[in-house]
Amino acid sequence: MKPLPDDADAAPRAAFSFTLDGRSIDAFEGETVLQAAERHGVHIPHLCHRDGLRPEGNCRACVVEIEGERVLAPSCCRAAQPGMQVHANSPRARKSQALVLELLQAELSTAAPVHDGPTAHGELGAWAAQLGVQPRAALTALARPPQAPDFSHPAIAVRMDACIQCSRCVRACREVQGNEVIGFAGRGAEARIVFDFGDALGASRCVACGECVQVCPTGALLPAKPAPAEPPPRKVETVCPYCGVGCRIEVAVQGARIVGVEGAHGPANEGRLCVKGRFGWDYAHSPDRLLRPLLRKPGVPKDASAIRRGLDWREVFREASWDEALDAAAQGFVRLRALHGPQTLAGFGSAKGTNEEAYLFQKLVRTGFGTHNVDHCTRLCHASSVAALLEGLGSGAVSNPVRDVAQADFIFVIGANPAGNHPVAATWMKNAVDRGARLVVADPRHTDLSLHAWRELRFTPGSDVALLNALLHVIVTEGLVDEAFVRDRVEGYEALAAHVRELSPERMAPLCGIAPDTLREVARAYASADAAMIFWGMGVTQHVHGTDNVRCLIALAALTGHIGRPGTGLHPLRGQNNVQGASDAGLIPMMLPNYQRVADPAVREHFERLWGVPLPPQPGLTVVEILHAALAASDDARRIRGMLIMGENPAMSDPDLAHARAALAALEHLVVQDAFLTETAWLADVVLPASTWFEKTGTATNTDRTVQLGRAVLAPPGDARRDLWILQRLAERLGLSWDYEKRSTEAPEHAGVDAVFEEMRLAMAEAIGGIGWARLQRQGSVTYPCLSEDDPGQPVIFRKRFPTESGRLKLVPAGVSPPAEVPDADYPFVLITGRQLEHWHTGAMTRRSTVLDALEPGPTASLHGDDLARLGVAPGEALRVASRRGEVVLTARRDDGMQPGTVFIPFAYVEAAANVLTNPALDPFGKIPEVKYCAVRLSAVAAVAAETAVAAAG
Repeated sequence: MKPLPDDADAAPRAAFSFTLDGRSIDAFEGETVLQAAERHGVHIPHLCHRDGLRPEGNCRACVVEIEGERVLAPSCCRAAQPGMQVHANSPRARKSQALVLELLQAELSTAAPVHDGPTAHGELGAWAAQLGVQPRAALTALARPPQAPDFSHPAIAVRMDACIQCSRCVRACREVQGNEVIGFAGRGAEARIVFDFGDALGASRCVACGECVQVCPTGALLPAKPAPAEPPPRKVETVCPYCGVGCRIEVAVQGARIVGVEGAHGPANEGRLCVKGRFGWDYAHSPDRLLRPLLRKPGVPKDASAIRRGLDWREVFREASWDEALDAAAQGFVRLRALHGPQTLAGFGSAKGTNEEAYLFQKLVRTGFGTHNVDHCTRLCHASSVAALLEGLGSGAVSNPVRDVAQADFIFVIGANPAGNHPVAATWMKNAVDRGARLVVADPRHTDLSLHAWRELRFTPGSDVALLNALLHVIVTEGLVDEAFVRDRVEGYEALAAHVRELSPERMAPLCGIAPDTLREVARAYASADAAMIFWGMGVTQHVHGTDNVRCLIALAALTGHIGRPGTGLHPLRGQNNVQGASDAGLIPMMLPNYQRVADPAVREHFERLWGVPLPPQPGLTVVEILHAALAASDDARRIRGMLIMGENPAMSDPDLAHARAALAALEHLVVQDAFLTETAWLADVVLPASTWFEKTGTATNTDRTVQLGRAVLAPPGDARRDLWILQRLAERLGLSWDYEKRSTEAPEHAGVDAVFEEMRLAMAEAIGGIGWARLQRQGSVTYPCLSEDDPGQPVIFRKRFPTESGRLKLVPAGVSPPAEVPDADYPFVLITGRQLEHWHTGAMTRRSTVLDALEPGPTASLHGDDLARLGVAPGEALRVASRRGEVVLTARRDDGMQPGTVFIPFAYVEAAANVLTNPALDPFGKIPEVKYCAVRLSAVAAVAAETAVAAAG
């Protein structure tokens, strides 16, 4: 692994020189001959070696001659030494290299080529062509017989007759991704690559990350639908459009179509990807794309009950020109503002767009509508994290990057499923475990990451605070507190210590379901570690006590001094590709950009000068509050009457969907800009066809606080437009004079993105003042805070002080409280909702991806086998799940990793939308709904039908 950017204290590697083919070249301590040669432009054939993989030395294509040594040496695993004399191009070395290539080519002579041309078998063919190697007929006559290909997997094709057993795929699967699916079976001539126990790939545990495809040198493993070789694709580097890890990707484009994606060497992923990043790109070419602006037909009602999969815009809309649609959109807002006041308007921005779009959107709502009623999906994911972190640390951002796990010896993951939701982040955690770090996974569900855990804490759902207070009790009462850190950098210790002294593991065990001895063991291991990191997800935050959960995690780090150093800290894993950046940019109703409070007169005055318009003093409403207000009485002055929604889908993502959809349908004027006719757009008055991520140039900020530049790969199809362009055309019609396009040095189609970024940089100078557009064009990514051009960025923060008034971390005790709705005789099960590996958020993108939809085509409810037996339902049969708010029917799936009495439903499926069931009860601090916990009733569909028939007959 490359050193982290933060590793400024690492000693530079010593340099020395050696001779390669008569030329003196420099090398660094620990560098191999092959690495040094490549760095100096000397290309030695190699097949089993690949940067990022452990050197294996088994193909022997890279052998070199070293003076004074009898045998040839594999350059991929031979360390360079001062003064050594190496010959890569000598007759002896070349003859051996050519012989290896010839033998391998002969072995593959019966294999179907990947494509026509000299590189028919990938890197092997390319190296053979470069050395002029053609296999002799006598050798090809001995080639192994053809093998049937394996096309059982929707994403990956297997052609073992093209395999040279270089073991790249084995190392990539086991040592890089940590999935342990690919291995060797057999001995000698019978040795072969297998999946699990010799299963077909589609029947194996493969998670389709595609790392094996990316590293395979011959095409034995390749995409199920490989791109044609001609014409050569152009390649554009951008950022993955999915989770908050922020992987950089290289997109291959032929004509106007994406034909493939590979991992690029970004700071968060170093070439790694997951199934969504590698195979989930063809949604951009979906036939569902909106190509023209749409206006609701006169007299057609907004029917929330008609929402279903496969919505057809022709049923309720007509096409319009851009001028007609933009005029209708803006005039509706102007009319409502004049009649009822700016407080009756609101906007939902997007965490799936760029920073520049988020910044302009919140500016449009605040200066064009005249209200702070602007929010986005952070309200439904990490609002409680931000509330607690701002309260305790003075900053809502992560303290350390994910890859700091390389420097940790203890990793605590709670309420998160990184292997499913942040798979590349999970790979770094698994790598850390392989190097000796202890991993503790705390979650009501058994997750894939738990397989790598030192201890797994499968606690009772909703009992997070009890579990965490028990850990704090052990640290306080057993003398495990870092007294110097607490004395110098923490306030509120005495109150917290007094609080947790009463909450012993013995007292909390009946609540959380974890044995007292295990709680003590984990607390001691965390406190005594040299460097420990805490990661959490929405299993922690999406509760009425979510803020209290995070307060406890802050206390754990503070009491033990595990913050402000490499390998330590607090990291809430961000769910969407730009939820961090959208929050930074001001898509929060009580915060202006860079978390500056609306209620602060000095802050408002600063932005009034920057934007040239007055701002209202009252903070705005949150997502859930806005939808409540949309259903207020018609004479209520606070009723929300008009909304602009950009790239969000609250008709799928909000709790208690019947209520949320009714609220959206009740709006007098709803404008949606999106790439698809989402469930929310179905209820709109005006629909503006917008761009996907692949059609945008702009920046995104990942979970590590790294600002990254992404470039547009495609132009929007049809008459769809980029979101920045749409926002500026709406602004014009709302009376705003924006001149970003005139000030821009970018091409006109990018709609002034650089000028928007530079203004955002002024608004957020205390975070990104040193990150200019020109710097991003040179470097691609910079981590904030970065305050000057010569500041390299600060991946680890809070090293010396916290950005609070006192400079100290503030501890806040958290009381133990139950969820808002607990199981009872009528609703005896606990519902847990979340995402799947293959599907993301509301499914608007992933369910329009051919591979991803094939892998998980329909909604399922996962529950323990014992519960299925008691219900009389077999896996694969229909199951009805009902709460006090609604019901859904979906397919039962057996998962013995679920605790009896619990059921898990992903929320990406409109035909069985999990949020029909969920509870809108709010955390009082973060205003986040408790979508991770509610009481439900389960029944076999046939049984319900029979009971209904009996009742009707009676």
